[in-house]
Amino acid sequence: MRTVYLGTSGFAAAVLARLAATEHRPQLVVTRPDRPAGRGRRLAAPPVADAARALGLELHQPENVNDDDARARIAAAEPEEVCVCAFGALLREPLLSEHSLLNVHPSLLPRWRGAAPVERAMMAGDEQTGVCIMRMEAGLDSGPVCLSGCEPIRFDDTYGTLAERLQELAAGLLIRALDERPAAVEQPADGVTYADKIGPQDRTLDPAATAIVNDRVVRALTPHIGARVELAGGAFLGVLRAAVEAPEATGPLRAEDGRLLLGGLELLEVQPAGGRAMDAAAYLRGRGLPEG
Repeated sequence: MRTVYLGTSGFAAAVLARLAATEHRPQLVVTRPDRPAGRGRRLAAPPVADAARALGLELHQPENVNDDDARARIAAAEPEEVCVCAFGALLREPLLSEHSLLNVHPSLLPRWRGAAPVERAMMAGDEQTGVCIMRMEAGLDSGPVCLSGCEPIRFDDTYGTLAERLQELAAGLLIRALDERPAAVEQPADGVTYADKIGPQDRTLDPAATAIVNDRVVRALTPHIGARVELAGGAFLGVLRAAVEAPEATGPLRAEDGRLLLGGLELLEVQPAGGRAMDAAAYLRGRGLPEG
């Protein structure tokens, strides 16, 4: 089948690699433009752009996928199906009506529609999540679902470990949807939740929250976004790894017997602003906690 693929993130790049190895190899890959990234703010290509180049696929990086030039490039590929996965920008009319569009969404719709479904499922303490292949429409992830699959969220999962399994599930379901062309079923009206984009406050561990809740935040944002804890004076310390010591305990950040704790959560690996990742014990030896 002739396909065009729209995607941006590392998750989308992994799905693209599997798709490109099938008879549905995309005629064109569309992704977002290169953007400044990192401390040096150098231009960096989206993961899907790097993947497309490595796979020898035609690549287009428009500023706006809905503009006339981008729509013409997609139409010129004559796709029977346009596959969308973690593209990161809204598709609007008339693009939505010009092609048959399949969207790969990593949640069990209608739960966790929106930008950060994997992170929000982990932060909420969900026991499972999954992937849905859905027909795109103007509403936010509200289209009818063709295929779905479940994946347990393990007690020690990070975003990285869970996303790796979801990528495999997503690629398999997308290929099945292209092979089998299953009928789409409307989503139920009940159980709708929204996975808002992760903001600065979502990243910041809360001394008033239990260790279990803060641990979920650390794992849900590792390794891609990163949790953090606020220090005295308004500075932030990144938290890369933690362990629950007292599940229901709350409390402020403190140093105790060479360990760094936030309530009942021990912070095991941290990263000072502008610095390298290190064991919390090494951080305390070298810097200690600010007064207050």
